[in-house]
Amino acid sequence: MRWFKLFPALVAGASALTLASCSKSADAAKTPRDNVIPVQVAKVESVPLDHAVSVIGTLFAKDQATVGAQVEGQCEKTLVDFGDRLTAGQEIALIDTTTYQALAQQSAANVAKAKANAVNAEKNLQRTKDLAKEKIASASDLDTAEAQAKQADADVKSAEAADAVAQLNLEHSRVKAPFDGAVAQRIVSKGDYVKAGSPLFDVVNDSVLKFIFQVPERYASLVQKKLRVNFTVDNYPGETFSGGVYLISPAVSTSSRSFNVGALVTNTDFRLKANTFARGELTLESQVPTVVVPVSSVVSFAGVTKVFVIEGNTARSRQVTLGRIRGDVQEVSEGVKPGEQVAITGQSKLTDGAAVTVQSSAVVQSAAKVSD
Repeated sequence: MRWFKLFPALVAGASALTLASCSKSADAAKTPRDNVIPVQVAKVESVPLDHAVSVIGTLFAKDQATVGAQVEGQCEKTLVDFGDRLTAGQEIALIDTTTYQALAQQSAANVAKAKANAVNAEKNLQRTKDLAKEKIASASDLDTAEAQAKQADADVKSAEAADAVAQLNLEHSRVKAPFDGAVAQRIVSKGDYVKAGSPLFDVVNDSVLKFIFQVPERYASLVQKKLRVNFTVDNYPGETFSGGVYLISPAVSTSSRSFNVGALVTNTDFRLKANTFARGELTLESQVPTVVVPVSSVVSFAGVTKVFVIEGNTARSRQVTLGRIRGDVQEVSEGVKPGEQVAITGQSKLTDGAAVTVQSSAVVQSAAKVSD
């Protein structure tokens, strides 16, 4: 009778155990499907791209000079100011030209006087020689005439030298531009007293600029003359300028482990200004096969950069070494090979060895369409 009373409880317990077992079996069957992570993938591509290195530097004037006074005196007039364009030989200032004009005239008169004395001395020498032949003039008279003629010739040379200096000073009193360019700064003003060597103007030749930048030493074997460098400046956003390498330093800086490179840039319409900061890329090799992946496939965390390569239905974490970003794709120098598939979605859920189910994506084709 007691066992009969316990029978409903035993049946209920057995039912509960059966239900629990079924529930666990269902959960066990359901879990693997729930752990599969859906991802979209893209194919690792190899595309021809220019091999370039990023550079920053400064645009310098090809020629620049501080024009100084070559004579002493008061500045009579300045004929140009900063920003004015110049041609080689153009007068830009006058320094005490009245005084130097007078000195030049005086020296020219001294030359004429010396030449006249030389002519008289030569005639006197000839007469003395004739008289000496007739025994009228003594040997002493002949010696004196010859000495006077030589002295007169020496006086002519001295007067001509002094005249050359005077004429040169007169020319230098009219300060001229040393080359085609523009005035960067006017230092002297009318009325200033200047000495020889005093700075008057800063002049730059900005028709051609020098883009000077540094390149890491690991690229030293690749840098050659005539390589192209493309760059931008802040005052022309979105516009690219270019130049050709013509200077390569023979020494590497021990502090920066890089070397200086200079590129000539034609400054069309004088749009670029000297001493402007610029940043750009030096093209070392053209159309080099380069491995690329979509930018969206790259994951960076705690200083580690990686992608998830999809092998069948399994995600494998792969550490990569990156290059530059080109539009929607990222250069990869190490870590993946062309033809492999990388995940472009779901990376936040992925771990090494995670099960995945691959879904198609239009992004797969983006890398193949990239051109430099």
